[in-house]
Amino acid sequence: MKKFLSIQLLFIFIPISFALKYLVPEANALIFFTAALSIIPIARLISQATEHLAHYTGEAIGGLLNATFGNFPEFIIILMALRAGLHEMVLAALIGGILANLLLALGVSFLVGGLKHHTQDFNPVTSRVYATMMFIAVISMMVPSSFDRMIGEKGAVTDVYLLNIGISIVLLVTYFLYLFFMIKTHPEFFKSSETNSPGEKHEKPWSIKKAVIALIGASVFAAFMSEVLVGSAEATGEALGMTTTFIGLIILAIVGGAAESLSAISMAAKNKMDLTLSIALGSCIQIALLLAPLAVLMSYFMGPTPLNLSFGRVELGALFLAVIMGMMVSTDGKSNWYKGVQLIVIYLIIGILFFFVPENL
Repeated sequence: MKKFLSIQLLFIFIPISFALKYLVPEANALIFFTAALSIIPIARLISQATEHLAHYTGEAIGGLLNATFGNFPEFIIILMALRAGLHEMVLAALIGGILANLLLALGVSFLVGGLKHHTQDFNPVTSRVYATMMFIAVISMMVPSSFDRMIGEKGAVTDVYLLNIGISIVLLVTYFLYLFFMIKTHPEFFKSSETNSPGEKHEKPWSIKKAVIALIGASVFAAFMSEVLVGSAEATGEALGMTTTFIGLIILAIVGGAAESLSAISMAAKNKMDLTLSIALGSCIQIALLLAPLAVLMSYFMGPTPLNLSFGRVELGALFLAVIMGMMVSTDGKSNWYKGVQLIVIYLIIGILFFFVPENL
């Protein structure tokens, strides 16, 4: 309770951000970081509302709702960046969202859960399904990137656009078939093997009405603050010597994914590791198979030019290694605090790398 109240105190940064935006518009770095701080309690409210809805929908749907609404602030950030024509930032935010969930959120979850419960178990069948889906995500991002490098420079712009549209449609179909597989035909693959901690106190769930109202209200605030955040992002990067890629891949990804990260860590502390994986890895899959193709399709209706899923070589390399590492530590159905340390270390190394890597590599 005290922890939640301390997060609630960050709501004060919402009026501070707007005051700075209109009174001191040249203070871009200050506006950016106050807006980023204000999104954290908004994301937590989204997370809390979806957790309470999960009491009425069951764990599988609950994890899906948590990942979906947890990704909502990130999707708003992506849409705002698309409208501003910041395609490099959009691509970096997509990769960064996956890395933040797969390495940072899952790593901290393993660390916190392992320190409290020594060794934790989860369904290995579920984690293998997630691992397969993540490889599909990597392939879906490598193909248009490779095609753009080989063909795009020769002037076949129309082919590049058509390829991206085609892949986006295939990914969307794949994602909805994955939902059908998870919810309708093979729910036993996602059956929980977790146990509650001794003496654990269960909070009385909110009513559906209260949870939905909180969800809608938080989503509206997320949209406004994301617009403020993106509006000051480019100037902040220039002022602090950060590349657009670093801001999108690290800062926006962590802020935009705060909701599901906090939820995953909270569930790990309660020894609910299947729900932790459902939130963290489910969010990765959703970013790659839902948000990325939606961003491509939406770019034809907003923003100056269409978005191509043409990622840098370093971004793709980092994603591929992260998926390999995530698969190695999660497919045995057991977690401990040191596995969490391993994931966090990989994330820190990648973050340091992208701080020094120039644009478009």
